[in-house]
Parts: sequence; structure tokens; C-alpha cells
Amino acid sequence: MPAYVVVEVEVTDPKLFEEYRPLASASIAKHGGRYVVRGGATEPLEGGWEPKRVVVLEFPSMEQARRWYHSADYAPAMDMRKRAARSRAILVEGVPPQH
Repeated sequence: MPAYVVVEVEVTDPKLFEEYRPLASASIAKHGGRYVVRGGATEPLEGGWEPKRVVVLEFPSMEQARRWYHSADYAPAMDMRKRAARSRAILVEGVPPQH
């Protein structure tokens, strides 16, 4: 089943965050992931949630998403992201493809 990494991001250092983006993109692709949402417009609907930026990544499975997140490929980018932004992230299992 597909799995999704959902991240709420507030960029605090835009220059450093721009350096982070290609590193993150390369590591995501290497681990079979892809961007589904990458910082587009948001519209609060319920609960008062007003994130500055939302990113959603799709991976073929929870295991592949975990391998990416904990990989040596992503580690330098993660360190850079933590210096360039405040973020919260979750990993959530998707549903089987519908036929």
C-alpha cells in the first residue's frame, strides 16, 4: 500500500531552505518517492489549522518511506532543513489502489 509523509513547514531561513530543496528531492526520488503537494496554496476548513507550508510525499510503502527518512542520503538534507525551518511530520499509510 502507498504511504504518505505529511509535513507542515515554517521556513525561517529562505536561502538555506532553497539549498535544501534539491538535496531532498534527489533523496526522495532515489527511494521511490514523489511529491504530491509541495507548498501550494492552503485554505483552512476546520479546527483553525493554518500551516505556512504543507508538503506531502508519496512512497510505495511505509517501509520505503521509513528507509528514506532514516537514510544516509537524506541525513545531510534533514540537518539543513532543521536549520532552515520549523516543521512537524507524520507518516501515514494509504489505501490500496482502487481498480
